[in-house]
Amino acid sequence: MTFRAATRDDLPRIVELIADDAVAAARTGSFGPSHVAGFEAIEASPNDELVVAEHDGEVVGVMQLTFIPGIARNGATRLQVEAVRVDRRLRGQGVGRLLMEHAHARGRERGCALAQLTSDKDRPEAHRFYRSLGYVQSHEGFKRPL
Repeated sequence: MTFRAATRDDLPRIVELIADDAVAAARTGSFGPSHVAGFEAIEASPNDELVVAEHDGEVVGVMQLTFIPGIARNGATRLQVEAVRVDRRLRGQGVGRLLMEHAHARGRERGCALAQLTSDKDRPEAHRFYRSLGYVQSHEGFKRPL
């Protein structure tokens, strides 16, 4: 398994991976111009990375990492992990764990004090997975459309 920065050519596969989920399918949609614009914004940001996991030349996983500088926690930078997806054929085989280990390593390299993420309440399997990695459900999250 190798990890690398996503390229524009990876984008259709990334959208496919993210949308291959009952919770995310409707809100992700099919590959289109809005995904390209999102990719370009991530690529231009010094605090964002779109990472793919590759196995035998195929993209089999993806995640977005955002490094959030802050004032709270004594000026700590946080690693925000988003859109973690693994090809359904490989789920349960350790790919997600390797992705998250890579995320944590990137966070340490960037001087992050903690890693955080959100997960939809309709994903109990994902919650078990994140708890197995040492994540604690310490906060309630809130979201509001703008």
